[in-house]
Amino acid sequence: MPIYWAFLTYMLLRPGIENKEYFFMFPHLDKLIHCSIFFLLGFFFRLRFPKTHFIYFFLILVSYALLTEILQDIMQLGRSLELLDAVADTAGLTLSYYVYNIYIKRQGGI
Repeated sequence: MPIYWAFLTYMLLRPGIENKEYFFMFPHLDKLIHCSIFFLLGFFFRLRFPKTHFIYFFLILVSYALLTEILQDIMQLGRSLELLDAVADTAGLTLSYYVYNIYIKRQGGI
């Protein structure tokens, strides 16, 4: 979990680079990527801290998502604050919370 979190922080705050166009790219691919990486963060967080109440889970991880967006804007390294990125991050976290609950129910509960 800490390694993924550190890697994610690095990737979100590193200087922006010009993206090349590839055949698999489509509009708003970056939003899907944001949703996916925050889904994984939320799922790993729930695996590590399974008894965390939804409010604490949400406050901690959404605060992290918002902080990284704000820092992208403040650092001015070719990245900027985008509200839709924060929405995608929040959607990924929320989805991970519920997917984890379904996963645990199928495993027999904690």
